[in-house]
Amino acid sequence: MLAKAATETQARERGRGGRPSRDDSARLSDRILDVATELFLRHGFGVTSIEAVAKRAGISKRTFYHRFRSKEVLFEAVVRRLIQRWLPPFDQTMPQGLSLSETLGLIGGYMLKVALTPEALALHRMVIAEAQRFPGLARIMHELGAATGIDLIARLFEKYMADGDMRTMDARLAAEQFIMMVVTAPRRRALGLGAVLSEEDLHFWVEFSVTLFLDGSRAPPS
Repeated sequence: MLAKAATETQARERGRGGRPSRDDSARLSDRILDVATELFLRHGFGVTSIEAVAKRAGISKRTFYHRFRSKEVLFEAVVRRLIQRWLPPFDQTMPQGLSLSETLGLIGGYMLKVALTPEALALHRMVIAEAQRFPGLARIMHELGAATGIDLIARLFEKYMADGDMRTMDARLAAEQFIMMVVTAPRRRALGLGAVLSEEDLHFWVEFSVTLFLDGSRAPPS
């Protein structure tokens, strides 16, 4: 299957003087990102070479560098695409008229579901393992992942603060604290540092995290 895809890719690369159509170019970029995602998550950033990605994708190194000038740029594109899949625009897709508790429950449940997917766990494990040798990976993960999630949730918190449902506080700091409360311990357990939580335990974890967070964030009675 991979050999067939590689042959078709090479044919497109050779055709039309090496200049694929816009659709072919987009498909080829997706193919490179699919391959890079698989190799990065399976073998790690340091072990995965540009040569390996190009060979697996059925392209020349010249074609690779035409799209991605370095392996770090490729990694950033991989993470960006994963984050786009994982993070919906909460401020646009969240049902209207929900209470603060209901909103936090939905957000917390969704965040935890994403954080515990095999891809997300593998990415987190890889970045932690290689952060010392490749500090740029942690920066990319923070800027594209954590910071984006914090921004989305902070905007929701600002709305609830404006409506008087949350006491006035640093919305970004509150968002970061909420994410840490919901995600950190279950993810650590899923990575092997403790007993893995069942679906029932995860549901309770989100509810308990929401309760604790609300104890410190509700606006005082008027």
